[in-house]
Amino acid sequence: MKLSDAITIDGPVASGKTTVGKQVAEKLGYQFLDTGIMYRAVTLAVIESQIDLHDENAVSGKAEQIKIEIMPPAQNDGRQNDVFVDGQDVTTKLWENNVRDAVSLVSTYKRVRQALTEKQRQIGSQGKIVMVGRDIGTVVLPNAAYKFFLIASVEERARRRFQEIQSSGKKADLAEIQHALEERDKIDSSRKLAPLVAAQDAKIIETDNKTVQQVVAEILSAIQEK
Repeated sequence: MKLSDAITIDGPVASGKTTVGKQVAEKLGYQFLDTGIMYRAVTLAVIESQIDLHDENAVSGKAEQIKIEIMPPAQNDGRQNDVFVDGQDVTTKLWENNVRDAVSLVSTYKRVRQALTEKQRQIGSQGKIVMVGRDIGTVVLPNAAYKFFLIASVEERARRRFQEIQSSGKKADLAEIQHALEERDKIDSSRKLAPLVAAQDAKIIETDNKTVQQVVAEILSAIQEK
């Protein structure tokens, strides 16, 4: 059965899927969910519990035990959502460097992905949602009626991330960011479970040299045409 009002947007890190997805959801009056924050929430919980990140069984057990709640943002400071883990607001902690550096490893674990996929499907089944991530159209919501896959060169993605970090008042190194993106791409594309790949029925959109508004318009046009 088709999820006729579910929209999936997948793509590599910094391809623009979160910014684009948020605007698409706003224009349609849909709920928005960036599934990546759920993996960050698990990673943070593992780190704060002082669990060895390489202990797959312990990390997976933590993912299965914790309660993750995603709420509309209470503050207008650029955040997409407020995120609570076992009742505690962890929103600002999700973007700390230790979480960023560890989330790729945590997201490769089979039971972690299974636990979060189930949570994501429950949210998606409620309908009228734009869900973004790396395996939404292929694994999480394979029956979604509208699927998109955003791509951009690693140079362009590094530039975007560099500007994003600088605009927040933090220091950033462009070469270091590009190297980190290249490493993340390798992990996401080569993992055995739910690798980063476009769904066969997804519309692929190249975002280099396009504004956010242009990509949003392209997605909305494709939805109207279908």
